[in-house]
Amino acid sequence: MSRAKPEQNRIEDIRDADLQSALMTESTYAQQLLSLLARTSFRLGQFKLSSGGTSDYYIDCRTTTLHAEGGRLTGHAILELLEANHIDAEAVGGLTMGADPIVSNVATASAQRALSGSAQSLPEAPLLHGFPLLHGFLVRKAEKAHGTGRRIEGFCREGARVVIVDDVCTTGASTINAIEAAHEAGMKVVAVVCIVEREEANGRPAVESAAKGAPFLRLFSANDVRAEHVKQLQTTAS
Repeated sequence: MSRAKPEQNRIEDIRDADLQSALMTESTYAQQLLSLLARTSFRLGQFKLSSGGTSDYYIDCRTTTLHAEGGRLTGHAILELLEANHIDAEAVGGLTMGADPIVSNVATASAQRALSGSAQSLPEAPLLHGFPLLHGFLVRKAEKAHGTGRRIEGFCREGARVVIVDDVCTTGASTINAIEAAHEAGMKVVAVVCIVEREEANGRPAVESAAKGAPFLRLFSANDVRAEHVKQLQTTAS
């Protein structure tokens, strides 16, 4: 005898079947990413947050940023956001592990766009065939106790212009951790980007203060993702 699935999992029944058609009807990378985030990363319920608070929703961006198509969309959506805000940089980085797939996908997307000739060249950016490349670096939560003992893995050059990325910004603690590590390494943070900002936690002022004047950009607010998730549930139910 079959059982009905919990309501929070109902949308999973149509995920694979509808993914391709849903993405085909969206016009920008960010719009396509929002649709996928709402499908795969957003849940309604009662949840305890890492900040210690509670919430009636939860967003796990890693189920999207580690998704094959979601990762591609993440990289290109962030590149579009940086270009729209005239941010020129040499690398992107963030605190492990939420930032790991974001960093890799943005770096890969920059190389893809450079090879395809679809990007606009920015001053001071390292170039491939005339187009900018963004390299990647990851920030450890603590320095290694062996080897070089360094905290930053990957790209690390004093004076370099870098962008700090994160998946979800709540209090901003992990984002600030990465900003401070970049500053300590002598790099210049020229922008901070998160995929989703939970505005109710009011982490933005602390992040902006740590960034020392660099803009704090987001792709979506949590309300954007919630609204898209509810719309998808309504569509499924109708």
